[in-house]
Order: sequence, then C-alpha cells, then structure tokens
Amino acid sequence: MAPSGSSAVPLAVLVLLLWGAPWTHGRRSNVRVITDENWRELLEGDWMIEFYAPWCPACQNLQPEWESFAEWGEDLEVNVAKVDVTEQPGLSGRFIITALPTIYHCKDGEFRRYQGPRTKKDFINFISDKEWKSIEPVSSWFGPGSVLMSSMSALFQLSMWIRACHNYFIEDLGLPVWGSYTVFALATLFSGLLLGLCMIFVADCLCPSKRRRPQPYPYPSKKLLSESAQPLKKVEEEQEADEEDVSEEEAERKEGTNKDFPQNAIRQRSLGPSLATDKS
Repeated sequence: MAPSGSSAVPLAVLVLLLWGAPWTHGRRSNVRVITDENWRELLEGDWMIEFYAPWCPACQNLQPEWESFAEWGEDLEVNVAKVDVTEQPGLSGRFIITALPTIYHCKDGEFRRYQGPRTKKDFINFISDKEWKSIEPVSSWFGPGSVLMSSMSALFQLSMWIRACHNYFIEDLGLPVWGSYTVFALATLFSGLLLGLCMIFVADCLCPSKRRRPQPYPYPSKKLLSESAQPLKKVEEEQEADEEDVSEEEAERKEGTNKDFPQNAIRQRSLGPSLATDKS
C-alpha cells in the first residue's frame, strides 16, 4: 500500500532534520564552550577565546565571522572557543572583561588581548603569520590563574549569587525591596561576627596568651649591693679620716701642754724665793 499524503509530509521533515543534524552539529562543535569547570584547558595549546553576551549587538554581528574562523581551526592548529559572560560571571572577573566582545589569544598559558580587526581573514592572518608575538602578554599578577584573579572571580560569583537571592526574595517569596535589604544586612552582620570569632580562635591557637604569674620579691643583686655599699664605705672612710685628724690634733695639744708644764714649773720655782724675799 502506498503511503498517504498526510504521512509523507512528516517523513520528509524527519529526513531533512536527520540530514541537517550532522552538519549543524559539526558546525557548532567547531567553537568550543568554556565554563568555570573547564577553563584550565586554556593553559595548554593555542587558543582564541571570545567573551560575549547574547544581548550585545556587536557580539551578534561578530558571530558569523567567528563561526567561519572556527572552521579553519583544525588547519591552523588553533582551538576556537567562546565564553558567555552572562552564564559564566566568574570567568568575566577572572579575565577582567570590561567591554564586549573581548577576544584573547592564549599560547601555552600566556594570554594576549587581541585588538585588531574582527574579520575571518584578520583572525586567520593573526594565527598563520604569528602576529601575536608582537603583543605583550598579560602580567603573571593579572593572569587568570593568579591568586588576585581567582579572588576577583570569587567576588564576581558572589555578586551574582547575591543578585539571584535578591530576585528570589522579591519575585518568588514576595518580599518588599526593603525586606530583602534587611535580610542581607542581618546576614552581613552575623557573618562578620562569626568571622571575627573564627579569627580570634585561630589567633589564640597559633599564639596562645601567656598567663601572668606573681613575680617574686625583687631581691637586690650583688652588683646593686656593691654599688650601694660604695657610698657607705666612702662615708666611713671620711669619718675615719676625720677621727684620725681629731686624734692627731688632740695628741699635738697634749704634747704641747706636756712641754709647757716643766717650763711653768721651772718658772714657779724660780719665782718662789724672790717672792719670799719680797714678803720679808
């Protein structure tokens, strides 16, 4: 029995879809999609990466040229990739994307920003003629694998998570805007307190505080005793010197009186008979 006309139309559509699927699938596979999970693949080999957003008109105009350039990727031995910054905010912060579209060339972990014309021919010449060698690579401090850029990526992801939570509170839970802000303010306050307690705990574990013990009575040392005894010795020596001087003076006085005593006696003796004659 011959197939009816109503069943022939869906059959023809199915054949067309099956015939066009490999071509479409092969064309899409020429441009690889980079995410936060597989971005480290860029650190090996030769890559051309486009950062775009679906709503960007300039990105939409670039897509045909980029797809055509990706078809030459196998011949040029270069991997052509793209990153949707609306779905991968972490990569947007990791590569510091400030304008759209932004194109990077990567060769074995060295990233260079492409700023030439955006046509298929220019992309091919950029790779085949190795024009990327004339461009200064991005500093290791600002490379996507550095600690600084990893922190920036985490900050971008946190901001997008906060925005998603804000939309959930307003649209799904029906909270007012000020209610959502109040929730975030309280969360920030409690997280700060918790972080402070954790830092104190870690600091106490790493550098434990020493308990103060009662200090013993500070006995004077031998050096202090010797130093304090020196003035006393000087005073004693001065006193002894003064006493010696006094004793010497007394001795001299005594000697003087002893010398004067015989003379006085002689005078008295000599004066005695004369006094007697005068009285007579």
